[in-house]
Amino acid sequence: MKRISFLLAVAVLLCLIPAAAFSQNVVKFGVFEPLTGANAAGGAEELDGVRLAQSLYPTVKVGNTEYKIELAIADNKSDKVEAANAGQSLVDRDKVQVVLGSWGSGLSMAAGPIFRDAKVPAIGLSCTNPLVTKGNPYYFRVCFIDPFQGTVMATYASTNLKAKKAVLIREVSNDYSVGLAKFFSDSFVALTKDKAAIVATLNYNTGDQDFSAQLTQIKSLKANVIFAPGNYTESALIIKQARELGIKTPFLGGDTWEIAEFISVGKTAVEGAVLSTFFDNDAPLTPNSKIFVAEYQKKYGRMPSGTAVLGYDGYLLAIDAIKRAGSIDTVKIRDAIAATRKFPGASGYITFTADSNDPVKSAVIKEVKGGKFMFKTTVNP
Repeated sequence: MKRISFLLAVAVLLCLIPAAAFSQNVVKFGVFEPLTGANAAGGAEELDGVRLAQSLYPTVKVGNTEYKIELAIADNKSDKVEAANAGQSLVDRDKVQVVLGSWGSGLSMAAGPIFRDAKVPAIGLSCTNPLVTKGNPYYFRVCFIDPFQGTVMATYASTNLKAKKAVLIREVSNDYSVGLAKFFSDSFVALTKDKAAIVATLNYNTGDQDFSAQLTQIKSLKANVIFAPGNYTESALIIKQARELGIKTPFLGGDTWEIAEFISVGKTAVEGAVLSTFFDNDAPLTPNSKIFVAEYQKKYGRMPSGTAVLGYDGYLLAIDAIKRAGSIDTVKIRDAIAATRKFPGASGYITFTADSNDPVKSAVIKEVKGGKFMFKTTVNP
């Protein structure tokens, strides 16, 4: 009887000990993504890449201590206010050592000051707007940035399509779309040497379904190409409605188009659409490229997207930085990320310089053919 009483007392005491006491050898990676709302499919793709990396590399060794890596997942709900709340929660409640994300530059920018002030390093995955990292020593990224992406697509329009006049359609409530449209415009005007090369700049809002007003205006213009960077759903609807109105002008877009929903919404109307993106499964860039593609297929039973690879790379870069820092102190991890040179990510080598938290990466151009995103070429910086 005394033995039973003793065991019961021990059990009670164990229940009273804080959970943290049993998880001293844990490091937390915050996953900061839109898992609901307009950008949910993009957030889910990046999360798939992060989860694949975690399944392959569930721990990180610092000195003689093996740390289990836990994911603290925060849904920023495709909304800037919610993004700030989600970022604050990762810092205050989850006490994360590193943040990965977000799909959507505006969402990343909304939480950027929070991560900076808390001195928690964040690794952007596919957030391409230059303002994400500008003036923020705690925000990095593993993707290229929009000045390069805009130039790539303007060059494609000018060189491959021989376009002289272009129309821009911007998702005006989306920082990514507005920024990329500007970089395309600046480059296209320079390439054509024509200040009037952009014949119209038309706007819509996230969530819009009817684009007849903008498309009717386009129909009256003599444009050789339409550049329409925006969210995958709205972009697919724009192209679909354009084809229904008899507009045959080629459509170009950016990395946000490489989501399965772009094709499932646009169907045959998006055939021939050309986009810039981050990665091609059949064009390995480092030894990690083949590992990623093979393991992704094994885990999910399908080929990966160009954004899933960035979730994978962000996770691996965080592990690499912790090892080099020899610490889970957030400031030391931040300094180790900044010192990254020629890290062999699956999407290419990653190097940060003393004056930039943005890596120099190649871009891939793809075209929708036969209901699939088909590789066209790689463009190096």
